Amino acid sequence: MLRYFNLQLFSEEKTEQPTSKKIKDARDKGQIAQSKDLNGEISLLAVFMSFSFFSGYFIDNLILYYHFTMDLVTETERLFSTNGIALFFGESLLLILKLSLPLLMVALVSGVLVSYLQVGVLFSVEPIKPKLEKINPLKGLKNMFSTRSLVEMVKSVTKAVLIIYVAVSYINDHIRELLITLELDLGSIIMVMWDLVYNVVVRCSILLFVIAIFDYAYKKWKNNKELMMSKQEIKQEYKQSEGDPLLKAKIKEKQRAFAMSRMMQEIPKADVVITNPTHFAVALRYDVNLGDAPIVIAKGQDLIAQNIKRIAGEHAVPVVENKPLAQMLYKTVDIGTFIPADLYEAVAEVLAYVFSLKKNS
Repeated sequence: MLRYFNLQLFSEEKTEQPTSKKIKDARDKGQIAQSKDLNGEISLLAVFMSFSFFSGYFIDNLILYYHFTMDLVTETERLFSTNGIALFFGESLLLILKLSLPLLMVALVSGVLVSYLQVGVLFSVEPIKPKLEKINPLKGLKNMFSTRSLVEMVKSVTKAVLIIYVAVSYINDHIRELLITLELDLGSIIMVMWDLVYNVVVRCSILLFVIAIFDYAYKKWKNNKELMMSKQEIKQEYKQSEGDPLLKAKIKEKQRAFAMSRMMQEIPKADVVITNPTHFAVALRYDVNLGDAPIVIAKGQDLIAQNIKRIAGEHAVPVVENKPLAQMLYKTVDIGTFIPADLYEAVAEVLAYVFSLKKNS
């Protein structure tokens, strides 16, 4: 009997928090937690607050426009002339610009500021790149019935119900003021209606702002959940960023072998090899053109020390046994560096002995 298994059940679960590299890569692709509702609600609230704050500016411009139109209407010949029509449309356009530009600037600045506070400075063309999957009808149908679409639908219905409730409740609490407007003049009616609209909009905006805060928190949680990684993914990322440990070990091994080969090639140039005699060996070279002190050109322990002595013997380099000096040089002086001043006297005695042997031979 054939049995079918879902192989995804055997895959490693994504239980690890995303690494900084995973977050950065997702951010570069435009995958970030951002609530567009928060931008809209803040902008709407800012526009209405500024509209109320600059009400004097708007009223003054409307009054000037009213007087202009009244003066133009009284002059019939001028009104229906080419210049009159052009003047009327010009003043009307100017009024629209005077009233709309401040509000548009407030909306733009508040929107940019809220976006900056949410995601910082980010420019990515990845979300707007043309992709075939975006026009795939099956993909679109799947997205329509996804969890995200369901959440957005519930959020939209909830916002609509709450807005209606807040608006109806406020109007119901101030229904007496609305009835009184029947006895007021036009200016007073406008003031009462504006006060009603303003209060309803501000209350709805504050409500939507609170919802947008929860929406942003949800999207941040959702984005973090989508970026969660499995332990295998973290290991793979580490290998890609830091390199395969086995490969790095092989590279270091080759580097050590290369350095060892170069060191052994320098031994024939040595003036003396100081030994322990079996555990340590240090090859020294003294050349006035290189410096005022001898240089350690090779050193080694155990098997490497034996190879240094063997190569020294093959090239007639003197080998001198001095246990304390050999240990001190091996432990304190690196290859390619001058010996320290506190070892000058001891090394000078060895070199004097070696040079005297060469002179007498």
